[in-house]
Amino acid sequence: MAHWITKTLTTFLLLLPLTACTESTPTGQDGSGQPKGRLATVLGRGKVICGVSGELPGFSFVDQDGKYSGLDVDVCRAIAAALFDNPDAVEYRNLNAKERFTALQTGEVDVLSRNTTWTMSRDTSVGLDFAPIVFFDGQGIMVKQASNIKTLADLKDKSICIQTGTTTEQNLTDQMQKRGIPYKPVVFEDVNTTFATYAEGRCDGVTADRSQLISRRTTLPNPGEHVILPDVLSKEPLAPAVASGDSAWADAVRWTIFSLLEAEELGITSQNIGQFTTSKDPTVRRFLGMEGELGKGMGVANDFAARIIKYVGNYGEIYDRNLGPQTKLNLPRGQNNLWTKGGLLFSPPFR
Repeated sequence: MAHWITKTLTTFLLLLPLTACTESTPTGQDGSGQPKGRLATVLGRGKVICGVSGELPGFSFVDQDGKYSGLDVDVCRAIAAALFDNPDAVEYRNLNAKERFTALQTGEVDVLSRNTTWTMSRDTSVGLDFAPIVFFDGQGIMVKQASNIKTLADLKDKSICIQTGTTTEQNLTDQMQKRGIPYKPVVFEDVNTTFATYAEGRCDGVTADRSQLISRRTTLPNPGEHVILPDVLSKEPLAPAVASGDSAWADAVRWTIFSLLEAEELGITSQNIGQFTTSKDPTVRRFLGMEGELGKGMGVANDFAARIIKYVGNYGEIYDRNLGPQTKLNLPRGQNNLWTKGGLLFSPPFR
């Protein structure tokens, strides 16, 4: 019996250091301390491949000169700034709603930043890992002002244009069925065809996220002739996504977005960031990488957040230049404000 106890104790003591060593390996790194998985691939490639729409002003839109802009685009630029100290180290891939998830699953793109709703099925069976929500939205319906359609009930037996491959198709079915309102769905794969058909008068209404309706209205020949009904049909939390199963890459994308929110809460902007380099506040110093090793623990540079704010700005700056009062969209921030200002946006602590 004594021999068995001695042998068991010896085996336990031999295994103990190995277990401790395994638990101390930083997230996002292998045993050599180097980044792994998709993060290593992206760093080795020298650029981020980002899936976007390219057709939605304010979120992701490419102009005649090939220049991309919008909130979703700025998320891509922020990731590039964090990894490469260069916000332009991005290759954009325009994806429609139907092909976007396949492009992510097959590795054609590193990250999807394309006004995509976070849902349970997409998070589980589709195999996506969502980053923090960058825009809280809801589905709506746009109609021509001259139609005198004021409510959902007025759409009885009317035709509604819908883009397939989105949450809007099922949401509309659910809401109209719940209210007992029969309607005629007119479904298209392409978003441009969807709105063009509506503009030509071949549909009585068109449905999409309310922000998308506001954005698309600005591209119609006579924007003032179209109104968005007050009814909100759904919750649409829009968030970037990566393929599931790679926590290191998901962390890099996740904390890039949290950096945008934390910077706004701390009052750090692209214009005043230099004033914070002498700050004694430990929260600010950790956030900007002046002390601690938060970046290193994630497999990136310690000053990754400072790079993001320097080149791209904080969330408030991004919102204002793409969606704010000085733009055609002029979207009030509302629930897309920080939690300190009555909104829903919130970053965990940088510590």
